[in-house]
Amino acid sequence: GPGQAAMYAGLQELGVANGEDLKETLTNCTEPLKAIEQFQTENGVLLPSLQSALPFLDLHGTPRLEFHQSVFDELREKLLERVSAIAMEGKVEERYKKLEDLLEKSFSLVKMPSIQPVVMCVMKHLPKVPEKKLKLVMADKDLYKACAVEVKRQIWQDNQALFGDEVSPLLKQYILEKENILFSNDISVLHNFFSLSPKTRRQGEVVQKLTQMIGKNVKLYDMVLQFLRTLFLRTRNVHYCTLRAELLMSLHDLEISEICTVDPCHKFTWCLDACIREKFVDNKRARELQGFLDGVKKGQEQVLGDLSMILCDPFAINTLALSTIRHLQDLVGQDTLPRESPDLLLLLRMLSLGQGAWDMIDSQVFKEPKMEVELITKFLPMLMSFVVDDQTFNVDQKLPSEEKGPIPYPSTIPEAFTKFLQENRIACEIGLYYILHITKQRNKNAFLRLLPALVETFSDLAFSDIFLHLLTGNLTLLGDEFALEEFCTSLFDGFFLTACSRKENVHRHVLRLLLHLHHKVAPAKLESLQKALEPTKQSGEAVKELYNQLTEKLELRKPSPAEVTETPSMELPLPTVPTPASR
Repeated sequence: GPGQAAMYAGLQELGVANGEDLKETLTNCTEPLKAIEQFQTENGVLLPSLQSALPFLDLHGTPRLEFHQSVFDELREKLLERVSAIAMEGKVEERYKKLEDLLEKSFSLVKMPSIQPVVMCVMKHLPKVPEKKLKLVMADKDLYKACAVEVKRQIWQDNQALFGDEVSPLLKQYILEKENILFSNDISVLHNFFSLSPKTRRQGEVVQKLTQMIGKNVKLYDMVLQFLRTLFLRTRNVHYCTLRAELLMSLHDLEISEICTVDPCHKFTWCLDACIREKFVDNKRARELQGFLDGVKKGQEQVLGDLSMILCDPFAINTLALSTIRHLQDLVGQDTLPRESPDLLLLLRMLSLGQGAWDMIDSQVFKEPKMEVELITKFLPMLMSFVVDDQTFNVDQKLPSEEKGPIPYPSTIPEAFTKFLQENRIACEIGLYYILHITKQRNKNAFLRLLPALVETFSDLAFSDIFLHLLTGNLTLLGDEFALEEFCTSLFDGFFLTACSRKENVHRHVLRLLLHLHHKVAPAKLESLQKALEPTKQSGEAVKELYNQLTEKLELRKPSPAEVTETPSMELPLPTVPTPASR
């Protein structure tokens, strides 16, 4: 049948008889038995010592096929070992010459399932498989599938589209995994999006697969970076920037110097990676990072595009922003102004570079963004004054209040603060991290004071997934405040609900928060929230699913009608008898 034909494809070219030849012999002969015997003799295993042994196997009822198969498997194993050995021994040119000859002889049998592993093994060990063979492999889906990654790399490096088809589903999977973490139903301060160490993140499936696909091939590495840049430009999705850094550091872990030494971002990324691990930029590393930025030479400015993408990774931004807040608190203690702190200025410089990544890669104008003076002279001192307000208030609370009544917490915010959050990207990022900081400190007063400034922010940053993921996590620390009408009105009506209808992701984050904290919320408030958050026809599956989960939870909480009916005042309530389960 045709299946048989495929199995023995290519034997005739090598002058080896196959089933067709036997059929022909038998059709054109007078004595079939003699002809079969002769065919067996001519095409059997040519070892004199076997001639007498074969009839002995026949007596034991061992089919010749089974015998030949076992001899064949044995020989194939030996051959595979031999091929791997040839690839390691002798002079480089000689060994490859041997392998090329072997490939030339065996390639016509590549379709035979029994021989295919040997052919594939020969190709795998050849650093340069002849172009003609690669084209044949590429043209045949099954052969391409069966190829070792070493051979596929040789195919991919000259076929960007084919490589793109292989990489694309992995990139989609990567983005999905990131979004699943941001929208996860587990809300906690301890385990959030930024909890995993860089080393752990690089062990992720997608990074490992891409690392494996690239091997030591600089051309493929460059192609992947090109894909990431293009996708970042097309979608503005910052997770592509994370993958850019993770991929480089994964190759660094494996000590693939062929790639690391040619990526001009390698040492910068390595140093920044250590900061991300500590979630802080210390002075020594700050100097080192500054050295890299100052060392960008005339004519090499393009490297700024790459560095900005590395700095735009949310894990980098998170580290820079947390370090900035820590520096500001230190400055309050030292009575120093922001403009007098070189470390703080460097953090701002890197934040600007990271936040400017998209514009730089889009415009192809490679120069560091100008820092706005007012950010340093007005905005940061304003944040420091908020820190001072908190300290003053806390001291006042502790003083014996004989003459004066209790000092109220400052409730207004300077108009300039709100304006900065609307118009300046870096100010907005730092302002949001300051709000996360006070929430984590359970500072309800400061939180409610600054919250109104979040309704309108630069490019809606206060409604971005990463900020809302962190905010919902930190709000679990203020859980008890959710029983207060005033707190809920400020948080939900004053902030979340202003964007729910126009931003699906905000709707999802509010539902996540309520799924987690619904038992803390005042019942009347909960009821109105349930109405306000009901999905519309336009709502996506995720919102509907979360809303259903919330509704189910609330149903379970409702007291049954029997419990609600009041006990007539005359009847004494029956003593409760413990059921066996509750003992």
